[in-house]
This record gives sequence, C-alpha cells and structure tokens, in this order.
Amino acid sequence: MRVSIPHRLLGKVCVMNRALRRQQIRVAYLFMLPGLIFFLTFQIYPLIKAFQISLYRWEIMPGQASQFLGLANYLRAFQDPIFWLAMRNTALYTLVTVPGQMVLAMVVALALNRLVWGRVFFRTVYYLPVITSWVVVSLLFKFLFNSQAGLINFVLKDLLHLTPNYIPWLQNPGTALIAIMTLGIWKGIGWSMVIFLAALQGIPVELHEAAAIDGASRWQRFWYVTLPIMRPTLVFVLVMLTIGGFNVF
Repeated sequence: MRVSIPHRLLGKVCVMNRALRRQQIRVAYLFMLPGLIFFLTFQIYPLIKAFQISLYRWEIMPGQASQFLGLANYLRAFQDPIFWLAMRNTALYTLVTVPGQMVLAMVVALALNRLVWGRVFFRTVYYLPVITSWVVVSLLFKFLFNSQAGLINFVLKDLLHLTPNYIPWLQNPGTALIAIMTLGIWKGIGWSMVIFLAALQGIPVELHEAAAIDGASRWQRFWYVTLPIMRPTLVFVLVMLTIGGFNVF
C-alpha cells in the first residue's frame, strides 16, 4: 500500500525543517557566545598585545614614547645564552612532567573507576591541588624540600638511611629542577585524572565483558579495549599538558 503526499505539503515540511535547523544553529551560537567573548578577551587579545609590545622598546612610564625595534628583541633573545638555558630547562620539564602526569593520572583514574564507595571523595581529594593557589603549594614544597628541616630529607636520611647527608634540594640547580618537576606532576595529576575518569566511565561495560569471555586478561582488556577508545582523550590531554608545560617558560 502506497501513501502519496502532496508536493505542496512536502515543500512546507522542508521549509519548516530548514527554519528549525536555522533556529537550532542560532541557539547554538548564542550558547557559544559567552565562551567566545571570554576566549577573545583573555586569550587572543593579550596574545596580540604581547606580540605588539615585543616589537618595541616598551616604556611603562606614562608620557614616554616607546621606540619601535621590529624583530630586534627576538634576535637579541636568540643570541642570549640564558634564553637557550631556559628553553632547555623548559623542554626537560615538559618531557618529564607530561608523561609523569598522564601515567599517574591514568593509574588513579583506573583505581577510582573500580571503586563503588568513596569515588566522589577521592576524586575531590586528588583534584584539590589543581585549584590550590601556586603560592600555597610553592610554600608547601619549599618546606618539604628544605635542606635542614624538610620532610623529604628526614625520610631519606633519618628514616630510610638512603643518603649520608641532607640533600640541598633548592640550592643546587639540578636538584631544584627535580623539585619543580615533582611539584608540577603533583599539582597536575588531578586535572588529567578527572578527564580520564570521565572517559573510562563512558566506555560500555559490554566491551570488557565480551573481551573477558574471549579470555582476555585485565592488561589485554586495557591495552586493546580501553586505550583505543580513549585515544582522542589521550591526544587532547597530551596537547594541553604540553602547552601548559611550555607556558612554565
């Protein structure tokens, strides 16, 4: 049995669908507008303004004219050995902290994903360092890595007897960088953990059950089921952590 629909009615339906689609698009852009304004105001504009200032010998005192230098500031920076030292330290910091944060955050997310009780509590505890002020956590780590009365030296020398003397963590450039890396990893685990945990909770349980029935071990289920599904999330976290690592410069 065939039902014929008049062409005039079909045309009205198409027009209504297009109008509804345009209305949905306008609503979507309306919801995007606050975020776009925030992004343009606090991200794009400061970036453009910073590039403009970098082309001048910028005078901060009112009434004094700034001198246009072009790319001279960049040429001077590239010829400065301190610049390359800072770049090396920043690259080393990023190469260590990004994998460290991702691996530890994945371990914590996997552990929390298996919890039935207390998941919200532990998720909040692990996320607290992310929202804690850098000033507060810096003072905390300054106390922990103190060369005389620090908790780290107490554990290594007095408790475990792993070192003959107290380590001057913050007085030596090499050990100071290790302390900064430790701080960066500790403070950033919570952010990656929350994203990984959300991705893990979005994986259908049926996939793991089917893999378990086929004889896959827990590690095989993680490697062949969990990681491929989480690949977009892993790439996003990797990019964001890399950008954040180089922002330390």
